[in-house]
Amino acid sequence: MATAKKAAPAKKAAPAKKAAPAKKAAPAKKAAPAKKAAPAKKAAPAKKAAPAKKAAPAKKAAPAKKRTPNAAFMKAMTPSAHLAAIIGDKAVPRTEVTKKVWEYIKKNGLQDKAKKTMINADAKLKEIFKKAQVSMFEMTKLINSHLS
Repeated sequence: MATAKKAAPAKKAAPAKKAAPAKKAAPAKKAAPAKKAAPAKKAAPAKKAAPAKKAAPAKKAAPAKKRTPNAAFMKAMTPSAHLAAIIGDKAVPRTEVTKKVWEYIKKNGLQDKAKKTMINADAKLKEIFKKAQVSMFEMTKLINSHLS
């Protein structure tokens, strides 16, 4: 009975390989499958562990390399008068300008309800965008001309 329990998990690992030898060696069924099952179990995890070890260092190598922000994005830029009406007249980096414009858009509910990538311009944003509606990807390009 104990050998039958050991043979059952071995069948799950490789059912086709275990079924054929068991039928051929009927008298040695108790001793042979137990010996064959043990090496098969040891060999299978070793194969699985090797690719996992190769993948793990590759994943660890990528996060270890820290990204530094581009100096051009962090340079304080002075907004134009039209843009200053939305974000304030203080000089801020480009990243902060985009964040503040998004805060204004969310606060006033200017994001299009049907297509979330589009922004519906109100009177203040229309002075910057020169259009009634722009995409969020085009927005930063249009804002860029209002920074110096």
